[in-house]
Amino acid sequence: MASSTSGEDISEVKFLTVAEVALVMRVSKMTVYRLVHAGDLPAVRVGRSFRVPEEAVNEYLRKSYFQAG
Repeated sequence: MASSTSGEDISEVKFLTVAEVALVMRVSKMTVYRLVHAGDLPAVRVGRSFRVPEEAVNEYLRKSYFQAG
């Protein structure tokens, strides 16, 4: 079985709903959908909804962070 780039087993990955991602990032659900559709935030489609790996959210926030001042 192929392993992910971080070496983490897929069964160990925690997935978040779009609403949960929006809460963590303090943005609207529509903003999360835009990030997913633009390819800025990786997601897995489950039926008609998306699930975002928690680590992908953390990585996006780390990349987006900048020091003001």
